[in-house]
Amino acid sequence: MRNCSTKRQFSAKVGTIFEESPLPLEQWLVAVWLEVNAKNSISSYELHRALGITQKSAWFMLHRVRLALQSGSFSKMGGSGGVIEADETYVGGLARNMHKHKRTKAITGRGGSNKTAVMGLLERHAEKGKSKVRTAIIQNTGKRAIQNVITENVEPGTSIYTDAFGSYRSLKDDYIHAFIDHAEKYVDGRVHTNGLENFWSLFKRCIKGTHVSIEPFHLTRYVDAEAFRFNNRDIKDGGRFTLALQGVSGKRLTYDSLIGKTSLEGLAASVSTVASARLPN
Repeated sequence: MRNCSTKRQFSAKVGTIFEESPLPLEQWLVAVWLEVNAKNSISSYELHRALGITQKSAWFMLHRVRLALQSGSFSKMGGSGGVIEADETYVGGLARNMHKHKRTKAITGRGGSNKTAVMGLLERHAEKGKSKVRTAIIQNTGKRAIQNVITENVEPGTSIYTDAFGSYRSLKDDYIHAFIDHAEKYVDGRVHTNGLENFWSLFKRCIKGTHVSIEPFHLTRYVDAEAFRFNNRDIKDGGRFTLALQGVSGKRLTYDSLIGKTSLEGLAASVSTVASARLPN
């Protein structure tokens, strides 16, 4: 009789964010519970004290948990009668913490120099009267970058409310666009971005109060985790925990890729291959 066994070890962790982790599932489940149910997130130092593990292990665990909270969607927001708030924010150092000569160089225009731009879309009353948000890290706040995010995520014909930033101009060609000039007022009937501003306030509080500093390389996972908590804010802790566990499968994050080692090695290998191909035989 033929032996079809590959003799590879298999456990409940394989194919999930827990794969190849020496830590027991009991500790992993505590980490998931704490991250999804802490309004301002939880730091790696808090987790390392709670579980009795190293801070490095706790940091790695939390990034894997945040990966599980990412929930992409092929469906577009809005539609006929739908209302979307669009706004962008910058994540980076505070101006008041900079030396004067650095501040004059970094803080120009809208204050986004040397900071990472994050685009947000909030659909009012998207599900059972509850607003839902989507976010995206963008290279800049130019017209093309901002409007690409909108066209990829919002149905044409949707009402879109923004501030008076010039990059939103000409949206009226495909959408019902209205804007509010914050230099004059913040609300004009239904036209405002207060819902999205509330989300940004929660996210900034998460950064300043819990994480203090976030590298741009990792920013997308922190934003996605905050969006998960915001979009499921009406669910009780147990339900939010169960929902988070539904996203652990099929997602793998190694430590090398987390710290950028894998991508750098791949780049070095490709450069080496090209260089060797150009050498004379």
